[in-house]
Amino acid sequence: MKTSKILLAMLVAAFSFTACGGDDDDNGGGNSPVIEKEKSYRNPVINRSVPDPTVLRDDDGTYYLYGTEDIGYTPVFKSTDLVNWNLVGKVFETRPSFVTNGGVWAPDIQKIGDKYLLYYSMSVWGGEWDCGIGVASSDKPTGPFIDHGKMFISREIGVQNSIDPVIFSEDGKNYMFWGSFHGIYGIELTADGLKLAPGAEKFKIAGGYSEGTNIYKRGDYYYLVGSGGSCCEGANSTYHVVVARSKDLHGPYVNRNGEKALDNKFELMLSGSKNVAGPGHNANFVLDDAGNTWMLYHGYDRFNPNAGRKIYLDKVEWDSDGWPFVAGGSPSVTAEKPVINKK
Repeated sequence: MKTSKILLAMLVAAFSFTACGGDDDDNGGGNSPVIEKEKSYRNPVINRSVPDPTVLRDDDGTYYLYGTEDIGYTPVFKSTDLVNWNLVGKVFETRPSFVTNGGVWAPDIQKIGDKYLLYYSMSVWGGEWDCGIGVASSDKPTGPFIDHGKMFISREIGVQNSIDPVIFSEDGKNYMFWGSFHGIYGIELTADGLKLAPGAEKFKIAGGYSEGTNIYKRGDYYYLVGSGGSCCEGANSTYHVVVARSKDLHGPYVNRNGEKALDNKFELMLSGSKNVAGPGHNANFVLDDAGNTWMLYHGYDRFNPNAGRKIYLDKVEWDSDGWPFVAGGSPSVTAEKPVINKK
């Protein structure tokens, strides 16, 4: 019996040594937990409520993310890899006031010339004709920002629920797109991005299905990305990301079948999962150093919906016909990290 116990102990020890990968030189791509951890990330990437994110990659490669005011008047986060984020400040010390009792929602960050411009919505729930869009500027992505106040409110521009701005710049011209479930509209801005261009007329690119618009140019196409469904009902939220495209910035934007976004026809990109409810209101697409496309967006943790809308990250793939999609059609739990070259 004693001999048997000794033999068993020796076998267990030998097995343990083999399982731990005794060859120190074999680090080239097996299943080392350390290596896999370095190559992958886990969602959410911001485990706090930062709804309606917008992101900018600065000239030095650093990413900056801004969001709705759940944890301060437009919080500012910083990251070098799109995965690990640190809260580094806020845009406003005091809330802008051109909408009485209005909250600061759904910002959009852009760099125009040598200025960082933060466009923002001001609204109260249900105040769809009194809400509007303002802009602030800074010499640095972390501020301090100077608030330039209101650009317009819904009644002035003639668009119900004028929130959710996003800026698209091309060929020396800046355009704002905005709107929420009452049509998506565009209009030209001045060269400095601070005002509507003199004499500019708004134009409509989508019907009342979506909000949280982004415009992304890839190849010959402009992609209109937005969110439909209910944004803010915790585990019952039905938010989801949709897309249409056009060869003209002004439209018409269509789905795969040629049906128009003006008629509320889109392609589905991303919807909820057993872990995440209401994924949507994505930031503008960004690239890593390998040219891969990435999307940051908010969603509710179904197991802790009271924690608010956390930030998730997923890679955007492109099919053979040039349509964007997220693998599996729902938020990832873990995935391979973006490729970021260390500087």
